[in-house]
Amino acid sequence: MTSVRHLLEVDDLTAEELATVLELSADPSPSPALQGKGMALLFEKPSARTRHSMEMAVVQLGGHPVSIAGGEVGIDQRESAEDIARTLACFHAAIGARVFDHSLVERMAAVSPVPVVNMLSDQAHPLQALGDLLTVAQEFGQISGRRIAFVGDANNVSRSLAIGAGMAGAEFVLSGPAGYQFDSADIDRISAAGGKAEIVDDPVRAVSDAHVVYTDVWVSMGEEDQAPEKMEAFASYTVDEALMGHAAPDAIFLHCLPARPGLESTDGVLYGPQSRIWQQAENRMHAARGLLAWLLGAS
Repeated sequence: MTSVRHLLEVDDLTAEELATVLELSADPSPSPALQGKGMALLFEKPSARTRHSMEMAVVQLGGHPVSIAGGEVGIDQRESAEDIARTLACFHAAIGARVFDHSLVERMAAVSPVPVVNMLSDQAHPLQALGDLLTVAQEFGQISGRRIAFVGDANNVSRSLAIGAGMAGAEFVLSGPAGYQFDSADIDRISAAGGKAEIVDDPVRAVSDAHVVYTDVWVSMGEEDQAPEKMEAFASYTVDEALMGHAAPDAIFLHCLPARPGLESTDGVLYGPQSRIWQQAENRMHAARGLLAWLLGAS
């Protein structure tokens, strides 16, 4: 019997499996892997893109999505994360969880007899990375050999993307201020996945000849108490038209959204001709569909 596979971070896949997931994501007519089945989507953290992309991905696979607010189950208050996973697995073919603490998805996956998908945690955002890589592949025909420059915080989004980019053969460079860069554990994990993360302070150097320039909000949900210090630290890291001018002529701009126009990027970049943010957002649905099709086939 094949063991259950989970996706808590991109490197839960091999490089070959990642390529297969991206191929499935590009298939407009997938097999109905969830026909007559449900998927539980647990949201401790609220969401727009994640909820809609996941619900529609389940529907497109023939299944029935059931979205659950964190307060409805009371994770580790009304019931343990482990027992919530065991309960949901009684009814559903897969479980998705969007949480604050990464350890919650690890605990759920440790006991779940059905696949658990990390829809976001404080440590990782693998579904975003899959959608991003799909966007790069659509734009350039291939991911390998492309240079991806992330200007901003070494957060869950940049960490998952760095891992996935390395696995797909792309260069990845992070530009952010001291104190907001990848630590040694991040570097080791990226290297173990087959990648290499270049870290530079200067955003101009980072985006030089880059095919993809990426940024994210400086203050993520749950970090509001850090806002004053982060706003000061990242003040010189806004992606504007001048910075984009240092990228490759055919470079595209990505942002995982929601955005704060005028802070991490200007309106002219965010909504300009090089921006692919809406294609990127739509690809969250396609990538989720490809992943679920693969997970349910592998399981």
